[in-house]
Amino acid sequence: MITKYDLIKRFTSYVTIDTESDPTSDTTPSTAKQWVLANALVKELIEIGMSEVTIDTNGYVMATLPGNVDALVPTIGFISHYDTSPDFTGANVKPQVVEDYDGGDIVLNKDENIILSPKDFDDLLMYKGQTLITTDGTTLLGADDKAGIAEIISAMEYLLKHPEIKHGQIRVGFTPDEEIGRGAHKFDVKKFDADWAYTMDGSQVGELEYENFNAAGAVVTIQGKIVHPGYAKGKMVNSMYIAMDYINSLPRLETPEHTEGREGFFHLHNMKGEVDCTRLQYIIRDHNKVHFEARKEMMQKLADELNVQYGSDRVSVEIKDQYFNMREKIEPVMHIVDIAEQAMKKAGIKPLIKPIRGGTDGSQLSYMGLPCPNIFAGGHNFHGRFEYVPVESMQKAIEVIVNIAQLVAEK
Repeated sequence: MITKYDLIKRFTSYVTIDTESDPTSDTTPSTAKQWVLANALVKELIEIGMSEVTIDTNGYVMATLPGNVDALVPTIGFISHYDTSPDFTGANVKPQVVEDYDGGDIVLNKDENIILSPKDFDDLLMYKGQTLITTDGTTLLGADDKAGIAEIISAMEYLLKHPEIKHGQIRVGFTPDEEIGRGAHKFDVKKFDADWAYTMDGSQVGELEYENFNAAGAVVTIQGKIVHPGYAKGKMVNSMYIAMDYINSLPRLETPEHTEGREGFFHLHNMKGEVDCTRLQYIIRDHNKVHFEARKEMMQKLADELNVQYGSDRVSVEIKDQYFNMREKIEPVMHIVDIAEQAMKKAGIKPLIKPIRGGTDGSQLSYMGLPCPNIFAGGHNFHGRFEYVPVESMQKAIEVIVNIAQLVAEK
């Protein structure tokens, strides 16, 4: 399999390119800087010997590894996204390589006293003795999901160099703007032309996921009435007080910080208020479709009740569905999950099958006709300064990709 040195070199070349996406932009990709890595990936795919390498006007990169078996076997795909989250800066990433991690604190930035510690992140202890790639404490790393890209390209390169390993046709795809929920929006499933695919976008070794949240976004707008406070009695309506009533009427323990597993939540992630108008931005999440619909109904019902209380249509709610639980689309083709599970066991990995508390490109692609479970890419602590990835986890991901290719050809 690919050496540590070559894998580190490939991965760090990706993360040092700023590809932060922008939810306020209406272009695809949402930021011009994403084109830098997208075009570099096209060049690299050609250089390693991939066929049918393309990039479209929206920055979607695709390529083909032709099959080397005579039998008719399914065409499979592997997909990752090259943008990074706008939650934390991805500019001027300076990756640090920690050889033979000793299980103690890692000083990311001595000047700013930023420390990655197993006291705060006990999963670090799983990787004692391994090689970790971290940030310098001032940026995110970008293992989400440049680790996935490095793994896919490395696996394709390995298969190209080892034609004795039998496999069918394999398609690869790299997408922009996944971090802002648009990664699959303009993905050409017909052009990709695979029977099914896997996103390499999970976290720790062994993760295998085929169910995710149903997701919606909601904007609650509260209209008040501003008058001079000295003459406000019986006239002023302070929208911020009504907003507080709305916030406090939702179940307080059904929020991200109080839920886990398949438990859903309401998440107030932004609010802006003045006396005259307040806007609340929520995301709504639930694995269960019935509960998901009930959450949306609850938000509207609460608005209706406050409108009765305050005597007019002061509270309005706009709810837009974002993506749905891909389990509904994967269960009829569960053999694709079974193959991934078998590939992990073949690599000496214990599969960790669990629901995603989020979404991936695969959730949308599954509803677009491309069933697409999610496989680990190896990183931890995504979207922040404490992000890291063990190189050995990335090597295992490469091994899983190769194993899947072999297993599909053997079926």
